[in-house]
This record gives sequence, structure tokens and C-alpha cells, in this order.
Amino acid sequence: MDTLYYLIQNMLPVATPLLLVALGGMFSEVSGVINIALEGIMLFGAFFGALFVYFIQDSGLNPQAILLLAMLVAALAGIVYSLLLSFAAVNMSADQTITGTALNMLIPAAVLLVSKMSFNSDGITTSVNFYIQKVPVLGDIPIIGRMFFQKTYITVMIGILFLIISTIIFYKTKFGLRLRACGEHPHAADSVGINVYKMRYLGVSISGLLGGIGGFFYSVGVMDGNVNGHTGVAGFGFLALAVMIFGQWRPGKIFLAALFFAFLRTLAYSIPLIPFLDNLNIDSTYYKMLPYVATMVVLAFTSKHSRAPKTVGVPYDKSQR
Repeated sequence: MDTLYYLIQNMLPVATPLLLVALGGMFSEVSGVINIALEGIMLFGAFFGALFVYFIQDSGLNPQAILLLAMLVAALAGIVYSLLLSFAAVNMSADQTITGTALNMLIPAAVLLVSKMSFNSDGITTSVNFYIQKVPVLGDIPIIGRMFFQKTYITVMIGILFLIISTIIFYKTKFGLRLRACGEHPHAADSVGINVYKMRYLGVSISGLLGGIGGFFYSVGVMDGNVNGHTGVAGFGFLALAVMIFGQWRPGKIFLAALFFAFLRTLAYSIPLIPFLDNLNIDSTYYKMLPYVATMVVLAFTSKHSRAPKTVGVPYDKSQR
């Protein structure tokens, strides 16, 4: 039972950035813009979030207050960086895949350059401990409290809140309906007065916001508040794309897919605690490959039946019908 508690407590901080970034990719793609740049947006948000923490870590503020403020900084950074993709995709009608790839390649090099020049290191190291031993009241609930509200990070609860908000926006608001219309039938949306260009900008900006927060939450829940230019976000941006596709561009399914991939990653680092797997004497490297191998297997079996928004990746031209 203790092993189960350990797996869940360590899985949720990993699942949270995957969930947020995949939700961000969903908002971008249902508006009609492919966001391959999620990896770069994550690292950009993580870098500025960690940079903010670095400068105020000795201010005496409560660690959770610092986390919330840094989250806002990371969100703003993600939005700003995503505007480059918006401009290229919407205004310049550029190839969205190539633009996203270029944005992904730029940030690790920039983080390394700035870190070397400013800190003489490969990244940013902070000393704030965001870990929570027990959430008041909720942590005292039998079984559930120990699983979800003890030995965790506040990022998990924030991630669930964003999931709820995203679901409501996606299904229950005019904005969500208009956003989906711009990815499915942009000319029909334009004919009833919806500004497709504006909606796509908003979709990509939401993607940047969630991607930036997801990147910072990765640095908190996986890297203990640190950011490294060499390792970046360890391919989590691309994993989030797989989570989004596996989740069929739907918030609820994306949440389940994020849990699945996070469980595999957590399992890979928990082999000594599981006697059956530990006794197999398989090199831990193979277990660490599990999330990425699972990504390829899942996409191989599900991509054929995936139904992406009809016009995703297609630049919108008002003159065409």
C-alpha cells in the first residue's frame, strides 16, 4: 500500500505539466494552428519563472506565494513567446510546423547563452522548497488525503483547477464554440461575423499561457525548481503533443492520457520499490524509455482513427471559399 501511495504522490506532479501543456496545444489546434513549439514555450516559461524565483527567493515571502507569482511570470512569458508563432502562422501564413520547430531550437541555445553569461552555469538553480508535507484539512481525509494531499506540490491542485476551467470554456461558452468553429469551418465562422484571425491569436495565446505555466510546473515538480539549458524540459513538450492526440483534443481524455504517461515515467524511477520488477534485474535505462516507447506505440495504433480539427495547419485566407 505504501508503494501505491508513493507512486500516486510522485505521479501527479509529473502529470500536471503534461496536462497543462496538452490542454494548451488543444486550444491552439482547435483554433486551426498547429503548435509544435510547445517544447520551446515550456522552456521559455520555466526559465523566466525560475529566474523570478532566483531574484526573490531571499525576500522572506512564503514559498507558495513565490510559486504563484512565478507562475504568473511564466504564463506571461509563454504568451509573449507564443505570439511569434501567431504572427508567423496568422499574419505571414508561414508553415506552422517549420515555425514551431525553429522556435523549439532557439530557446535551449538562448537559455544556455544567458545562463553562461549571467550565472556561469548551464541553467538556473534556486533554493526555495515548494514541497508541501500536508494540505490543511484535505490532507486529513482518510486514504484520499494521503494519496492526493500529502507529500505533494500545490501545482497539482492548480492543474486540476485549470482542467475544470478549460473544460467549462471548451464546452460551455460561446468563446469555446467559436474557437472550435475556426478550426473546423473557418469560412463558415467568418460568414457569421467571427474574426478568425483574432480567434486564432487567442487560441495560440491560451496555448502559450498554459505552456508557460506547464514549463514552470515541470521545473518545480520534476526538477525541484531548477532549469537546465542542456536538458531543457526532457521532451515533455513533445510528450504533451502525444497526450493531446491520444486524448483526441478533448479535456477529459487528455487528463487520462496525462496520467497514463506520468505513471509510466514515475514507474521507471520507482523500480527498487516494486520487488517483482526489481527482481528481473533489467537495467533501469530500459524502464526510463517506457514513456517514449509508449508514445510511439500509442500513436501508431491511434493516429489512424484520430480526428484532428479539419483545417488545423491550414492558413486562413478570406479570399478563398
